[in-house]
Amino acid sequence: MTSETRRDDARRIALIGAPIEVGTSEPGALMGPAALRTAGLVRTLSDLGHAIVDHGDVVPDGPADGRGLAAVAAWTRALSRAVEAALGAGSVPLVAGGDHSLSLGSVDGAMRHCAREGRPLFVLWLDAHADFNTPETSPSGNVHGMPLAALCGEPGFPDLFAEPVPAPLPPANVHLFGLRSIDAGERALVTARRVGVTDMRTIDEFGVVAPLRRVLDRVARDGAHLHVSLDIDFLDPSIAPGVGTTVPGGATFREAHLIMEMLHDSGLVRSLDVVELNPFLDDRGRSARVLVELVASLFGRRILDRASPVIEAVSADQNGRR
Repeated sequence: MTSETRRDDARRIALIGAPIEVGTSEPGALMGPAALRTAGLVRTLSDLGHAIVDHGDVVPDGPADGRGLAAVAAWTRALSRAVEAALGAGSVPLVAGGDHSLSLGSVDGAMRHCAREGRPLFVLWLDAHADFNTPETSPSGNVHGMPLAALCGEPGFPDLFAEPVPAPLPPANVHLFGLRSIDAGERALVTARRVGVTDMRTIDEFGVVAPLRRVLDRVARDGAHLHVSLDIDFLDPSIAPGVGTTVPGGATFREAHLIMEMLHDSGLVRSLDVVELNPFLDDRGRSARVLVELVASLFGRRILDRASPVIEAVSADQNGRR
């Protein structure tokens, strides 16, 4: 692969660490940001020609001990401010975590920015799980399985977001991609709210290209800000074992890279989460390295400049010789 992206593709990237594990009962996710940095995230994006600034790790607003909504709220408010500030400065916020409850803050910050800009927000959720539980429907009570429900305005999440609380994210502006595990209560909510879904059965039948193109076409048509939330358990655990919620049958290494390449080619991604990396459960940094490679693909690492016609794998001359 080439080591540099084209100069006109260069972006300003704000790396924001979110060492949060108060939304899960599995310890270790707070080490995720450090593992991604150790795996070369900053250097890799810089080598691609991007201007990346590491803003360090966010400090929560007030006490964030223990588990549950009160602790998550302290992180949510701090992350929301950091993401909104990065977007306001013209940067692409890359929030490195940390469990998936961090997306409450990153998406809230993007929502506030979009409200000020008068622009719709669309969220692409690359995840094995729907994360659309509420405190009432969740079998575990872990908040990392609830962020989309809270962001979309479901009841049961008091005092989670800073005032003034933005209008809820329209469920129709959420697309779950790679879904293969869903609880009964959240299944009912996802269906009732008409959340977009491309599950692994659909990917098995049609691949990733056609379903993702439909999503990207809609985002482009609506002129929306695209927020991508990449949960490591979107990948098959044989590729990336460093996660506390492994579900067999996930995306392959090549499927995941193709998705990232398509997202880059679309030019639509304005903010990004990378979540649920648990180095304590990893195999010698393997999962962290895979995530860095995927982020590199999203930010322009490529084999060929695809602005030119695609080269056929085997071409024939005019006389039919190969």
